[in-house]
Amino acid sequence: MTQPTTLQSFIAGRWLGATPAVALHSAVNGRLVHHTHVETIDFGEALHHARGTGLPALMATDFQQRAARLKALAAYLTERKEQLYAISAHTGATRADGWIDIEGGTGTLYAYAAMGSNELPSGNLVHEGPAIPLGKKGGFAGTHILVPRGGVAVHINAFNFPVWGMLEKFAPSFLAGMPCVFKPATATSYLTEAAVRLMVESGLLPAGSLQLVIGGTGDLLDRLQGQDVVSFTGSADTATRLRTNRNLVANSVPFNAEADSLNCAILGPDVSPDDEEFELFVMKWRARSPPRPGRSAPPSAARSCRASTWMRSPASYAID
Repeated sequence: MTQPTTLQSFIAGRWLGATPAVALHSAVNGRLVHHTHVETIDFGEALHHARGTGLPALMATDFQQRAARLKALAAYLTERKEQLYAISAHTGATRADGWIDIEGGTGTLYAYAAMGSNELPSGNLVHEGPAIPLGKKGGFAGTHILVPRGGVAVHINAFNFPVWGMLEKFAPSFLAGMPCVFKPATATSYLTEAAVRLMVESGLLPAGSLQLVIGGTGDLLDRLQGQDVVSFTGSADTATRLRTNRNLVANSVPFNAEADSLNCAILGPDVSPDDEEFELFVMKWRARSPPRPGRSAPPSAARSCRASTWMRSPASYAID
């Protein structure tokens, strides 16, 4: 990245954004690497495109075909992973951090592709379980049939997994035949944008099945309907604010949140440096504790959901 560029949203089949807005800096050296864009997104158009173009295109394929496309997409991204690693470095991620995010993401695509090809039929309906008698004389029975939801999946993601966080939500949504609208965390959205560009360039995704939002969600949630779904990864405070959106509540829009993965490790005063527990504590601290370099961009630490956010030990012990 030699010159700062303006990130673009991918809305209704076209890339949107030319005027720079919020500055995004490298977590490595603080250098300006990107801007978000000023241009306002028409979320009415985005949802119309998802429902009018994305849904019919996805429903024109079946589980087996969509699983095959997921597998092909995983291979396509894997062949181009070094492009993503180069960009990932600006988030503060090491190669190992990036491996979890980038190849963990493609691994998720492979996993859902295998699930779809091995467990789902060649169609868009799933018969779940046997017929269940509901009357004493056997004249009344019922069974479960799972049908396409017929809505849009809105996914709002955290900064720590710009690629995997998107792909782990995209894969099951795509397999289920739901077009996706992704809103990545702004701080690392440049890596998500790079991944989406590759996905679009692959030619494997039906038109309208994937859209990307750089910046705020505007009135997106206010436009959702009962058949749509929202998933959120981030802080508990933001999750609470979003899930109580009046439109989501009024239309009973399903809202799933993964919030505040905060983990603490405590070393008791009865443990000495000669004990096995002390060595284990230090080893895990080095492996899982986030670096705190005093920079404005998020540390690479939270790459692991199991990273220890707080480490507590007796004051007499110094750990370096």
